[in-house]
Amino acid sequence: MASSRKRRISLLAVAVTPAAALLSAGAVIASQGPGGGPGTASPFTQLVMAIIVYGASALVVGAALVGAFRQR
Repeated sequence: MASSRKRRISLLAVAVTPAAALLSAGAVIASQGPGGGPGTASPFTQLVMAIIVYGASALVVGAALVGAFRQR
């Protein structure tokens, strides 16, 4: 019974994480101040930063999925 409960909790965490990320996106955009467009970074710097941010997000989600499936 305990493993079933752990599995439900881990699946719930995997389901809630993307929703929380989407809900916090508005706060991130609002923190940019007026204008919200791209800053003064070069296009190459923006590309590298996007790769780092989205790559780290993919790693976190992937690790959560692996952890959820290992418990099955």
